Amino acid sequence: MQLTSESFTDNTAIPGRCAFAVQHPESHVQFADNRNPQLSWSDAPEGTRSFALLCIDPDAPSRPDDVNQEGRTVPADLPRAQFVHWAMVNIPHSVTSLSEGACSHGVSPRGKTDLVGPEGSRQGVNDSTSWFEGDADMEGTYRGYDGPCPPWNDAIAHRYVFTVHALDTAEISLPDPFTAGDVERAIAGHVLATAELTGLYTLNPDVTID
Repeated sequence: MQLTSESFTDNTAIPGRCAFAVQHPESHVQFADNRNPQLSWSDAPEGTRSFALLCIDPDAPSRPDDVNQEGRTVPADLPRAQFVHWAMVNIPHSVTSLSEGACSHGVSPRGKTDLVGPEGSRQGVNDSTSWFEGDADMEGTYRGYDGPCPPWNDAIAHRYVFTVHALDTAEISLPDPFTAGDVERAIAGHVLATAELTGLYTLNPDVTID
């Protein structure tokens, strides 16, 4: 099974139009187009009845002490944690691609209120929900895709791992709302094949992506 994108290639930079934020010379960051990248998957095994899609950043800082603080840097050797950007299940077996911007286009303060995706699919909450907790302008329940927005002072470029699972069941039963963790637990024992694609992103002008 293979997962590819017309928006970026494996282990290269995700374009700013597919991110939650881009660099700004004065304020460090500004909202971006927040378009979901184009994705295509192929060679699913016989017996596939649906797909599940996840996008997870494994490089989120495990401590907030230095995050986005003037005159400080999030050190490269800081232990890292996961940050979920997208969780979708019950994608019909007949669907093998998503167009760029088809499920997300633009930043929605407080979270999307009208999710768009393949017919029958469901999209869970992402970790922007907890990130913006307590922010008077942004707090809310964030569902669907919200793209990269790593700390603007992080010493490393973050990885964004898109994963598609081919499942032997047409429907995964999940609560509302549900998380990526719920998805991973629910699909255990149902995965026929898996494909991954990794994109890179940074908001730190001193960090380059080859």
